[in-house]
Amino acid sequence: MVYVMSDIHGMYDKYIEMMDLIDLKENDSLYVLGDIVDRANGSMKILKDMMKRPNVFGIFGNHELMMADCFNIITQEITNELLDNFDEEALIKLSDWMNNGAFQTIQEFKKLSKEEQKDNIEYLMEFTAYEEVTVNGKDYLLVHAGLGDFSEEKSLDEYDVNDFVWKRPDWDIPYFADSNKFVVVGHTPTLGITGKPEIFYKNNFIAIDCGACFENGMLACLCLDTMEEFYV
Repeated sequence: MVYVMSDIHGMYDKYIEMMDLIDLKENDSLYVLGDIVDRANGSMKILKDMMKRPNVFGIFGNHELMMADCFNIITQEITNELLDNFDEEALIKLSDWMNNGAFQTIQEFKKLSKEEQKDNIEYLMEFTAYEEVTVNGKDYLLVHAGLGDFSEEKSLDEYDVNDFVWKRPDWDIPYFADSNKFVVVGHTPTLGITGKPEIFYKNNFIAIDCGACFENGMLACLCLDTMEEFYV
């Protein structure tokens, strides 16, 4: 079975409950479409669990990208002297990340040993910008946000990582003419699309960010083999 999940945002208890619910087997695969970190205080525990599972695959979200941009800062003791020695671009990136819920993640990261920090950095840098899978004769593009500046004539290698992690699709305009090609995305909470914390389907888009970190949101997971939806 092939499963997809997205936008866990540090909700460790929900993540563990979901893993128990889907009962991931050794020959199953789970793709996590980014935004594992930030907002809640379980990001490092989620990454630690994912690292132990060879059949769980991480895809970059905008929050992982922001974290990666700040590795050279958060691996050091943050002092006024240190900040004075960083260039303006590095400080802007740190500020942007902090404004997007990084505080809890940084606090967790600083509590790790140097070896654990190194392991987490190396693991995150193994994440991919997108994945492609075929299930039951249907092709699925798995990506965090969408394809910015989309053109069906462009190959996926022609897109920049920012196109994958920031740019939301227009749900009314399908990307591909092929009715058997689907795009699975996170990033955009379905609460903002339909008002409900449920997986959203339209024009071969499948949006699976159901707002796990929000009070009225859910963590969703979808089995691509059966199209069964799971919520916690």
